[in-house]
Amino acid sequence: MAKQSSAKSESVKASSGSQPIKVISVNRQAYHDYFVEQTTEVGISLVGTEIKSIRDGKVNLRGSYAQVRNGEIWLENAHIAIYEHGNRYNHEPLRPRKLLLHKREIAQLERKVATKGLTLIPLKLYLKGGRAKIELGLCRGKKLYDKREAITERETRRDIERIVRGRQ
Repeated sequence: MAKQSSAKSESVKASSGSQPIKVISVNRQAYHDYFVEQTTEVGISLVGTEIKSIRDGKVNLRGSYAQVRNGEIWLENAHIAIYEHGNRYNHEPLRPRKLLLHKREIAQLERKVATKGLTLIPLKLYLKGGRAKIELGLCRGKKLYDKREAITERETRRDIERIVRGRQ
């Protein structure tokens, strides 16, 4: 079974406003598999039991993506667990969810996705002022050698930090 890619919930003050941000889930696999070229904050259209599951932290963004259909952007394959105290009107965990953007933003992202090799990947899901938001990344896939380079770079950085800490 795949390891769930969600970070611990943390509250952080938003830098531009006074609304607190509570990070619910981070798609760490996306940072391993893709180069993130641009990020956009988008809203998400949810039903009642979905927001309750999100507030409980039962979200997995691993393997999810967004695609443009009929002038709208839809989030596919994002797993929001069934709300355990829900009733017969509970939501379906993997249903497509509409992402909320302005038409010009959708048109801009659609043009960039048409460029070879770019895709829309949700990087982070968080609550901002009581509303669920997604950080959507415009990403380019990494090749195997890029992933290996990133791993060796990270290991050398850790080794250097270990040596520096040892001297102090």
